[in-house]
Amino acid sequence: MKVDVLVCGGGCAGLGAAIASARAGAMVMLVERAPFAGGIITTVGLPFLDGIACWETGRLVVKGLALELLTRLGVAQKNATIIEDIQCAVGNAFKRHGSVGLMSIERFKILADELLQEAGVKILYHAMACGTEVRNGRIEAVFVACKDGIVRIEPGVVIDCTGDADIANYAGCPMDIPADRMPMTMHFRIGNVKRSKEMYAQAAAACKLAHTEGMLPHYYGPGISFVFAEDEAYIHAVRVPGNAVDAFDLTRAEMQGRKDAFTLFTYWRKHVQGFENSYLIGSGPFIGVRETRRIVGQHVLCEDDLIQRRSFDDAIATGSWYIDLHPNKVTEGSAHHKDSPLIKLKPYDIPFRSLVARGVDNLLVAGRCHSATRNAAGSTRVTVTAMAMGEAAGVGAALALRQRTSPAELNGADVRRELIAAGGGPFTYEA
Repeated sequence: MKVDVLVCGGGCAGLGAAIASARAGAMVMLVERAPFAGGIITTVGLPFLDGIACWETGRLVVKGLALELLTRLGVAQKNATIIEDIQCAVGNAFKRHGSVGLMSIERFKILADELLQEAGVKILYHAMACGTEVRNGRIEAVFVACKDGIVRIEPGVVIDCTGDADIANYAGCPMDIPADRMPMTMHFRIGNVKRSKEMYAQAAAACKLAHTEGMLPHYYGPGISFVFAEDEAYIHAVRVPGNAVDAFDLTRAEMQGRKDAFTLFTYWRKHVQGFENSYLIGSGPFIGVRETRRIVGQHVLCEDDLIQRRSFDDAIATGSWYIDLHPNKVTEGSAHHKDSPLIKLKPYDIPFRSLVARGVDNLLVAGRCHSATRNAAGSTRVTVTAMAMGEAAGVGAALALRQRTSPAELNGADVRRELIAAGGGPFTYEA
């Protein structure tokens, strides 16, 4: 097969990349290992659009596809400017972090399909890129494993939205591979829960008991939200250290995560008021992965860039999430250690150059595996920020093909202008 743009990975970044590139006129194929798009939202069950607004002002700093999704879901208006304009399932505590919640993951799956199909994207689910053919600094082919066997796809531009920088890794691009990766988390949901004031303290005590008795190796929080229904608890509390780009270790982590989720459910059912008659709805289906590989691109976004709010001529997206680093140990009452205070950030620029891989001319990388230091990626890795980077990569890929140049030679300021014309791009930009 030959395509203009091949997007590998259909998570938040890949969804943004595929739709934006197709709308910009490219013939696009999206390959995704799951049977649906949406990444951590749909494959893991995290129902939050994190980073859509500034925590301090509530002003929307990411619009584009993220706001369009909320509009199509019927919870926001096209002209929304502040987070309070969005009717969501999450209370003000989450809105203060610059996040809104999705009340139906199933509806999100269907909407993702609809948007991809409307844009004319050729979709291939149940498929995973498994290799590349590189010649003279250019990806000539990507090999994709699916039910038909190994398929050879010849793209004009490849956008790596795998989260793990798989394509960049196969192609031999320089990589940042941390020795100490953030832990993974298995998200799960419990039904028929009666909320009470005592519930949260009792749940935390039960976590500690399970850990003390040797039944729960790691945990954090726990985070208990009632996003989907008044009697349905959504849980993020399981913490599994491991290496998600090692196939055997990822398998181990998936099994451990499921076991730990069930352990928490059984302890809460026994020890926590309101969980007496509850039932486990389910977990996953995939464990959530925070950190694996990152490319070393034309610009490595660093913590100081974020804190100092450095301005970039080629800014293509705005981030605002705090530096969200999870340790590989138990943290009670929070996701973060009490001796490591959160570093909150005001809106900052993300340059196009941090999406451009070195060593391969026709490769862009978006999402949590873009070019950034560990601390900077602790902020940029979240859902809405990843989606905005994906949109920029998609527009950049289409623009490079129209200009008969490579993404490596593309002027990021041109990408920014096209994004703004389409209703996206960095919110700080003045036309």
